[in-house]
Amino acid sequence: MSENPAASKMRSNIRRHVSGSKVHQIQSSVENGGADLLNSVHHHVDEHTALLHRVFQNSDGEPLYKDERPWVGWPMKFGYITWQTLASNPVNILLVFVPLGIVFGAIHANPTVVFILNFLAIIPLASLLSFATEELSVKLGQTLGGLLNATFGNAVELIVSIVALKNGEIRIVQASMLGSILSNILLVLGCCFLAGGIKHTEQRFNSTVASTMSSLMAVSTASLIIPATLYAAMGRNNATENRKDNILILSHGTAVILLILYALYLFFQLKTHAHLFDEDSEPESGEDDGEGHNGEGHILSPWAAGVSLVIITVMVAICAEYLVDSIDSIVQSAHISRTFIGLILLPIVGNAAEHVTAVVVAMKNKMDLAIGVAIGSSMQIALLVTPFLVILGWILGEPMSLQFEIFETVVFFLAVLVTNYLISDGKSNYLEGAMLLGMYIIIALAFYVYPDNPRDPPSPFFSVVSQ
Repeated sequence: MSENPAASKMRSNIRRHVSGSKVHQIQSSVENGGADLLNSVHHHVDEHTALLHRVFQNSDGEPLYKDERPWVGWPMKFGYITWQTLASNPVNILLVFVPLGIVFGAIHANPTVVFILNFLAIIPLASLLSFATEELSVKLGQTLGGLLNATFGNAVELIVSIVALKNGEIRIVQASMLGSILSNILLVLGCCFLAGGIKHTEQRFNSTVASTMSSLMAVSTASLIIPATLYAAMGRNNATENRKDNILILSHGTAVILLILYALYLFFQLKTHAHLFDEDSEPESGEDDGEGHNGEGHILSPWAAGVSLVIITVMVAICAEYLVDSIDSIVQSAHISRTFIGLILLPIVGNAAEHVTAVVVAMKNKMDLAIGVAIGSSMQIALLVTPFLVILGWILGEPMSLQFEIFETVVFFLAVLVTNYLISDGKSNYLEGAMLLGMYIIIALAFYVYPDNPRDPPSPFFSVVSQ
């Protein structure tokens, strides 16, 4: 009987790629049927794939990064850990801008170019900082892990603000703190509600935890409203210097109280009422948590994570130094106010990693974790970072206070009010996300045209109060 033409053609194609016993094995498979042929080809491909893997294995079949010989195992392990770390987030591709930003800043290149390069460089550094913090915190236990996240969770904003405070850029510091809060409770939370709401009709989260966080945010809002209204109320009866001195006294005392409240909140969260925050917050076994971890294995050892935190923090500080130094030229050349840079642009850089994480976990219907990232980060800024900067300014002799402009205080109050109203029912959908994003865009437009040093007279309300 003559051979099938299709089988004959397949036989000749295989003969060109395979030799020896493999030809006879596959030839037999052709004669026995197509299914056997397919299985043989798959087996052949698997053998070649295994051969590629064996290139990175020692004679015992173990990966080279586990080799006991130091001159083999250590370099391969360093390369393996480095690759796994860099692959943890797509934004790490922007790391190419880190050396460029530092070099251009060191040679005093065009300030606009220096600003853009270091602006882009801080984004992946913020991602790596968040990754290293998470890797270290899971190995230190819940309490120490929580404290570590509180310390390094907003490290980029803290470093940039410390550099700006050292240079006397009080407006940049205040705008950066307010902008970080607004970007988290409006932009990040809005993206979470929108992205999760498109995939899920309605999402639910722990309303008790959200209510606790929103209550603390309301307290932090009051800590900004009181100095602003007091400054306006003392307008007619006190000289300008006396008013500023009184506001600094109020700000220093308020900062100490806010730090105490945050410490009590940590004790409340990690000790006395930990069961409220643990509810529905643990990822399922083997399931990704939104940052590339799966709860079973972690990439960095405690020592590696700690060293990474130090190195990344130093790199952020260097890039932040060049970034802040170039702001004056950006303001003059691009005609953008310092308030807009600090309130809109810098928070986007500092919160880039948190933005991605929150949206990813929201799309996976883990809204408790998303709320914790968005609202929790805002609360850290309001109750920890901002009071700390006020105390630091006190130590450095810089007049850093909690007295923001009336317009900024009103915007902050309205943002917290709307956010608290939307999360009070413990449910979310895409329409609520669109509301938060819309409000953030409106605020961004308002601050784009808002001057750095407004000189408008107080409203009639404050005129009546001051009489």
